[in-house]
Amino acid sequence: MTEEHDVTRDGTDGGGGRDAPLSAALRLPPGERVDLSAYDPRATPGGPGGAPGPGGKTAGRAATALLAPRLAALQERLYAASTAGDRRRLLLVLQGMDTSGKGGTVKHVIGPFNPSGCRIRAFKAPTEEERAHPFLWRVTRALPLPGEIGIFDRSHYEDVLIARVRELAPRAEVERRYEEIDRFERALAEDGVTLVKVFLHLSYEEQRERLLERLDNPEKHWKFDPADIEDRTRWPAYREAYELALERCSSPETPWYVVPADRKWYRNWAVSTLLLEHLEALDPRYPPGGFDVAECRRRLLAT
Repeated sequence: MTEEHDVTRDGTDGGGGRDAPLSAALRLPPGERVDLSAYDPRATPGGPGGAPGPGGKTAGRAATALLAPRLAALQERLYAASTAGDRRRLLLVLQGMDTSGKGGTVKHVIGPFNPSGCRIRAFKAPTEEERAHPFLWRVTRALPLPGEIGIFDRSHYEDVLIARVRELAPRAEVERRYEEIDRFERALAEDGVTLVKVFLHLSYEEQRERLLERLDNPEKHWKFDPADIEDRTRWPAYREAYELALERCSSPETPWYVVPADRKWYRNWAVSTLLLEHLEALDPRYPPGGFDVAECRRRLLAT
């Protein structure tokens, strides 16, 4: 990694402060080898409130709340622009180890948005119908339409992550899927889809604590799966699978962002900020009315 990305390793500002976009600090440079052990899951790069701790949590939650009106306004503009033929839309892809907070992130991220302009899909194990089609079939059916914001809780990457670790597909087939995913995402970008691909980077120790919380609280037993304990024995294999996916399925148009996920408040703020930066870069505009405003006003007042 180059020095400009040191912020994601240790949580310091690397000399760049917060003047630079958060996306620049968290983005993985396409084409470079990925070593997730070099990134601190408890770091808070660029986060509000300075150093991590109680002060950081309070400042982070307050800063996240302040983003809501801006996110809501940009979503409305994006949807409005689509009524005049603007094909642009945004897709947030969330990946991470079990308990990394994909569902929790979705809940916090969609808070400011109008649900009618969102398309949310949580990808579970494929159904019998889905297995009868190419692996990208079910993903294509869930893509956001022009003007919409789509959110994937897990995604097509499961077909090169779980499939690789659990050997659910031949290794040669998994290797071909990396190329298919890369071509698929580049085609989406060319068609007006802004992809925000986020890897929620959780530590091994924090996952244990979160699983224990589920075990110790009967109201969370429905979220616990004994298979998660078995998967922890495969932690190195999963980390390697993620590193390969992050390396091979990345381009300047479809980069990955590594968000430290041990601190929930930072995770929520960072993903919300990434969305805000990408929506601001799109800068959608309200379309002009295709009618004579003065004449319509005159007619309305006459009724």
